[in-house]
Parts: sequence; C-alpha cells; structure tokens
Amino acid sequence: MSKLCEPVTINELAKLVDGQVVGDGRLLVSGVAPIQSACEGEITFLDNADRKKRLEDCAASAAIVPNNSELSIEGKPLIKVANPLAAFEIAARYFVPKHPEPKREISVHAFVSPTARIGKNVLIEPFVFVGDDAEIGDDSTIMSGAKIQTGCCVGQRTTIFSNVVLYENTIVGDDCILHSGCVIGAFGFGYRSSKEGHYLSLQLGNVRIGNSVEVGACSTIDRATFGSTIIGNGTKIDNLTQIGHNCSLGKSNLICAHTGIAGSTTTGDFVVMAGRVGVRDHVHIGTGAVLGAMAGIMEDIPSNSRYVGIPATPEKEQFKLQISLKKLPEMRKELKLMQQEIKRLEQQIEQLKIQQHIGE
Repeated sequence: MSKLCEPVTINELAKLVDGQVVGDGRLLVSGVAPIQSACEGEITFLDNADRKKRLEDCAASAAIVPNNSELSIEGKPLIKVANPLAAFEIAARYFVPKHPEPKREISVHAFVSPTARIGKNVLIEPFVFVGDDAEIGDDSTIMSGAKIQTGCCVGQRTTIFSNVVLYENTIVGDDCILHSGCVIGAFGFGYRSSKEGHYLSLQLGNVRIGNSVEVGACSTIDRATFGSTIIGNGTKIDNLTQIGHNCSLGKSNLICAHTGIAGSTTTGDFVVMAGRVGVRDHVHIGTGAVLGAMAGIMEDIPSNSRYVGIPATPEKEQFKLQISLKKLPEMRKELKLMQQEIKRLEQQIEQLKIQQHIGE
C-alpha cells in the first residue's frame, strides 16, 4: 500500500484515469491496494465482473472496475474504465510519495576514465567505475557501485542499477533497465578437456543487448567465444537467470526467473519461457513458442507451439501422459488380476488336455 499525505476524492481520481464514477464521488481515499489486502480508506480494482463476490467481501472503500459491466455495490463507489489494471497503475503512481529528482551530474566520488565519452544529462552516482573508451548515452543513469569496463557502450535513457558489472566491450541499447547485481559479459562455461585437466576456451566475443531490454537482478549473460551473445529488442529477462555464451535471443522474448539457457541456443520472436525452464545447447526455439514451468528442452521447438514437462513434449501429449500416470496403480492391479486369470485358464486347459488323453 502507498499513501498520500492528503486524501483524494473519487471524482479527482476518475479524472486522472479517464473513468466514470458510479456512487458517491466525494468519498475520500488515501491509498491503493490489491483486492486481497485492501483496507478501509483504500481503492482497489477488479478486472473481471464475474468476480463480484470478491469485491463485495473486500474491505476497500472503492474500486476501479470494467466499464462494460453492470456492477453496482451499495456503499462502495466505483470508477468504470476500459482497462482497470492500467487505470489502477496510474492511481498507484499518483499515491507514491514524491521525492525530488537527483541532480543530473557526475559525482566527484565516481571514477570516470579521461577517455570515456559521457553524453548529455547523464547521472553517475558515487563509487561508479567507468573504464577507458567506454561510452554512456544521453539521459542515462548509472547508480552507485556499478562497474562499466573498457570499451563498453551504453545507449540513451538506460538505467543501470547498483552493483551491475559490464565486462569489457559489452554493448547495451537505448531505454534498457539492468537491475542490481546482474553481470553482463562474463566468460562462458567452455573448456577444452584432457587427461591433465580442463582449460578455458578463448573468450574473445562480447554481449550485445538491444533496445528496451530489461535484465533482472542477479541474472548473468555470458560473452560469446567469438562474435556476440545477442539479446533482441524488447526482450525481458527475470531475476536469477543464466544465458550461456553465443546464444541469440529474438525480439520481445519473456524469460522468467531461474531459467537456464545453455550456449549457442537461438530463439525466434515473442518466445515465452516460464520459471525454471532448462534449455540444452545448440537448439532453436521457434517464434511464438511457450515453454511451461520447469520444462526440460532437449530438441528444437516448433514455432507457435506449447511444450511442458521433462523432457518437454507438446502440451496435449504431456497432459495425456500425466492422466495415464495417475491411472498406473489401478492399471497395475488390473494387470495382476489378468495375469492370475490367465494362469488359472492355462491350468484348466492343461487339465482338459490330460483328461482327453486319459479318455483316449
């Protein structure tokens, strides 16, 4: 929940979100909260009119609801809008406490190489390191503790949070967000093995991140052995993910937390990988494919398909398999009974043969 120092009326909020008020628009609210935790004095939202009961049971004083519904709850004013979630986000931002914007400058406590090129209106906080021949684009923000090594290039309006590390020659596009603790351009996990031990392969490549990419906290993207590991425009990567060397991800992928992608894997555009997906090396995930949580990908995945399970199979096949697995105990019992019946019948046949032989 977030609160303003001064409450605001429902009518004022409705103007802010371009909505229509049903009920007492003079009611004051002082914060926002989701429906499961909202309290009196707060406004919540409902994105599906079929869940009216949840709203009736909720303690919130008001709600934002779809404008194509006939919802009406006694004593609880509503704001009807085309997109309740989007309107709720606008309201939530309004209630966030306002802090003065920091001055856009390079801190005297940061180290910036004399050969680095810094754009206009850039904020570099204390204890940032910017190496030789690095470049920071206009309007970008580099927060305390970030390390941008030699030859890196950061685009315009990009935000790099605290303790991010960009290894040398990493390229980051415009309008990106790199969250705290992520490491871009570390050595790939590639070794030449012999009887004497394991020897690190050449690590001569880099990482190229496109525009409008977001990389979650403590995620890692390894540099290419040769060439570049590539993250396409608009791709969003969750926390604690690992992307191996020489991977090439398409545009607007969604990679959820704990996913691990082995080296030289490629994807098309708009691929979705749910939490804890594991992808082997040198496979291709087709455009529009969806990989369910904890899927184990061992082979190429066709475009516009849905795969789940370990090893992953098409969703419908996996569901049939799971239904069959649930029936295994019952099928095992039936099999034992059938075996017993077959044995009994075999004994009867043997007895009949003996009787016929005696009769002859």
